[in-house]
Parts: sequence; structure tokens; C-alpha cells
Amino acid sequence: MTTDATTGTPRTAHTADLAPAELSAIRALLDDAFEGDFSDEDFEHGLGGMHALVHDDAGRLVAHGAVVMRRVRHRDRWLRVGYVEAVAVRRDARRRGLGGLVMAELERVVDRAYDAGMLSASDEGAALYAARGWEVWRGRVCALGPQGVVHLPDEEGTTFVRPALAGALDPGFELLFDWRDGDVL
Repeated sequence: MTTDATTGTPRTAHTADLAPAELSAIRALLDDAFEGDFSDEDFEHGLGGMHALVHDDAGRLVAHGAVVMRRVRHRDRWLRVGYVEAVAVRRDARRRGLGGLVMAELERVVDRAYDAGMLSASDEGAALYAARGWEVWRGRVCALGPQGVVHLPDEEGTTFVRPALAGALDPGFELLFDWRDGDVL
């Protein structure tokens, strides 16, 4: 299924349902959109969950985003978090609402399947997320690294949260993210 002005609905698919050519197209879009600053680890972080894909009338991928499950401890409880990854719009298709279409579909998944939604925003993406009601996390951000708990001050101010099934989270308590390659040295 393609997305155009008449349908307005991205195609959603789990990573397991994407053909190798689709995964290659996603990677190419991300490499282009992030101007070569999208690592293999970044790409891997966006796999294993649900993808929202927008194609133009010629069948070319023009926008993508994914939501994957992560575990995050908050107030001594481990939450199932829908973590948004790999959101990008092809450069020549920006400012047409495609990022919003992708996010609407990812938010639908987060709202129905996860305790909360979270993401780490680039400077360019922060305005999109804020406009959609995502809130900057005002508390401490940490990860469980190979040597134990690691404070991630660079993630503070760029981590966004969307309440879902667990309700609002208290920024008086830290977010402790599960560890994954590339996040903690």
C-alpha cells in the first residue's frame, strides 16, 4: 500500500514482514536523511518492532519510523516502553506532513500496546515531537551499562516522553534504560 494525499495512511509492518529490499530502502533513506551520520548500531536499534512506511506514487520510500520495545525502570517498576527510532523523511519530501503521518501511526501503536512512549530527539526532530504533545523529560536519565548504572547527561533535554497505559510519569524519579550496543561505553 502506498501513501498519497488521498489515503493519508502509512503502511505498517513488523520487521519480520519486511523484505530485504525494503530494509535496504529504509537504510538508504536514513543514511540520506541523516547525511551519513546514522550508524549500524542506530539502524539495529530500529529493528525488531513495528515500522510505519510512506511511499510516493512511484513506489519510492519517502518517510519511515519504527517503534521497538525497551525496558525502562521508573519508581522501582520496569515499564514496557514503545521507543521510537529511525524517524526520517526524504529531503525532497519534507514539510508536507509526512513525518506527522508516520508519528501518528507510531503513536497509535504506543498508546495501545505500551506503558509509555519515549524517544531521543535530534535538534531537527524536537519541534515535530513537541508539536504532537510529546514532552521533554525533566528528570534524570540513566542506563544500565556493563559496569552498572551510568548517568547519561547528554540525553537529558533530548529525551521525550508520551504517557500511555501507565499514565503520567514523575520526573522526580530517574528513567533507567536497558542497555544496548552503542548507548553506553
